[in-house]
Amino acid sequence: MGKNLHTTTTAVHAGSRKDDVFGAINEPIYLTSNYRIPTDGTPVDWSGIHSNIYQRNRNPNQMVLQEKLCALAGADDAAVFASGVAALASVFTTFLNTGDHAIVSEVCYSATNLLFREYLPKKYNIEVTLLDTTDTEAVRKAMRPNTKLLHIETPGNPTTGISDIDAIAEIAHQNGALLSVDATFASPITIRPLTHGADLEIHSMTKYINGHGDALGGCVMGKTEFIDQIKELAMVNYGGILSPFAAWLITRGLITLPLRMAQHSKVALAVAEYLEKCPAVRFVWYPGLKSHPQHDRAVQYMHGMYSGMISFDIKGDEKQHEKFLDSLHLITHAVSLGDVESLIVYYDKNSDKLPHYPAIYREGFFRFSIGLEDENDIIADLEQAMKTCGVL
Repeated sequence: MGKNLHTTTTAVHAGSRKDDVFGAINEPIYLTSNYRIPTDGTPVDWSGIHSNIYQRNRNPNQMVLQEKLCALAGADDAAVFASGVAALASVFTTFLNTGDHAIVSEVCYSATNLLFREYLPKKYNIEVTLLDTTDTEAVRKAMRPNTKLLHIETPGNPTTGISDIDAIAEIAHQNGALLSVDATFASPITIRPLTHGADLEIHSMTKYINGHGDALGGCVMGKTEFIDQIKELAMVNYGGILSPFAAWLITRGLITLPLRMAQHSKVALAVAEYLEKCPAVRFVWYPGLKSHPQHDRAVQYMHGMYSGMISFDIKGDEKQHEKFLDSLHLITHAVSLGDVESLIVYYDKNSDKLPHYPAIYREGFFRFSIGLEDENDIIADLEQAMKTCGVL
């Protein structure tokens, strides 16, 4: 397949294999746990990652998904896991050892936060500095001789803060450290960290990559030398593998990712502009708005598509916030993000996460994942709910 194809074409055709037995166009689901071992004297690497011996080592559905991801992200190789958390843990446990130091985005996914605040320091004596990685100078000042990994989340979950990947990559590499970037909020279509100097790009494929809310998965992409280490430790020996059926589902979702991200971004910008002008709204952060604190970086890194994640709050007390959620008809009150339907979750002012977020968030806020519905229908649902709860 040519290397200069458009993203939408790449999403459809990358990784595809011909079925020479039955001529099927879609990749079959290979529901087998093991494979025939050669009897012709060919050496067998029982724990290897480059041959089909056992499903934990490699399977065809995993390979198709990995090739498609690499083509979209510009990666040499990829490893796929049973969840986004498994993918994150694979990076942290592969490249951090006792006595090492890591710098991590303080605003990040809750499992990442817990790993670096509790488990890695207490169980493995790994030193951790959590800070606001949108502040590049703070990152520079936090570097130590034993810093081995910088892990940033951009856009940050849930505040949508944008870190300067180019500058942080330079800081990491000048000091002999690796840079990993969790770009789940953006998808591989909207931000391409590997082209900006990141060593590893991580996604919860449960979210935008799959996009249909019916399968869990995670991936890590980067240079082969790094991915081989991750596969050998975390995939083969930890065993957090992605099942063939989940790989098939996520591959099916990935094919439409460019089209979905265009719609998510278009609708989200229209909704964010409405919220910005609405007198009942206390604040709104969306990377596509000029009022966003890192809008210039979003323009630099997000290629005109600012994804579908908005954080905002309405005026009023806690009961009005609860009434607002209860009054939504089209938008679903649920966790996760990146689905075809719009999802919203509320962080109330008593949340233990709020002290780590920018000051404007500390009274509570909504994390809003824009789906594929028409923007006018989403806006109408927000407006009627605000009127019902008495803030508009």
